Amino acid sequence: MHRLQGSVALITGAASGIGAAIALAFAHEGAHVILCDINDRAGEQQAASIGEQALYRRLDVRVEADWTRVTDEVYARYGKLDVLVNNAGITGFEAGATAHDPEHASLEDWHRVFATNVDGTFLGCKHAIRVMKLRRRGSIINISSRSGLVGVSTAAAYAASKAAVRNHTKSVALYCAEQGWNIRCNSIHPAAILTPMWEPMLGNGEGRDARMRAIVRDVPMQRFGTTAEVAAVAVMLASDEAAYMTGSEINLDGGLLAGSAAPPRMPGEPN
Repeated sequence: MHRLQGSVALITGAASGIGAAIALAFAHEGAHVILCDINDRAGEQQAASIGEQALYRRLDVRVEADWTRVTDEVYARYGKLDVLVNNAGITGFEAGATAHDPEHASLEDWHRVFATNVDGTFLGCKHAIRVMKLRRRGSIINISSRSGLVGVSTAAAYAASKAAVRNHTKSVALYCAEQGWNIRCNSIHPAAILTPMWEPMLGNGEGRDARMRAIVRDVPMQRFGTTAEVAAVAVMLASDEAAYMTGSEINLDGGLLAGSAAPPRMPGEPN
């Protein structure tokens, strides 16, 4: 406990799922957490459930003015920003099934996925560096995906965007080290993590367990991961325990990528 005592952390996409779990874990470790999202009601409820260590601020990761406003407020309030978690992301299937393969995906849908996943991560890193360099230290954690390490024929934009997040993480790590700043940047690559995004596919009642087993049939550990398990890795990367880690990536996939016979499965899969 208290591995992040006194730290100030900003988490995007924090109204639910992995982002909410990371915010809660950080608070339990002693951090002040700023939960950011565009789902205001859920974000405010999450912050209230954490308590006085948390506050919610609306931040659309695609809009640079939002990043400027929120990071300036954080610096004015706390005098620092220690940790940024770029978690906000979309699959492209939020509004239902649509073509996301390389032949039929529309340019509009491609741009929509990249605007959140890539532009949002770029802007987050840019403005975190702007604030963190004032103290010459910080930790940036980018949530990529298993799909950023392999091709996904039916979700080309999502896979390409998460690959871009992976690579930009390394560019940020190198840049900060070259400037002489102790600003670390690492990425986490989850696979099948059980979040609310899965619920439309899993359903309720009879057949749910069978559907869950079918989804993870290619995962060696034969189960979904949990948001708490992703949050635990984020805590480690945010803490001084990872002081010599930068430009690194951590796979959280139940062993999926350890072998060669475990193809990714899309569409609709959130990670």
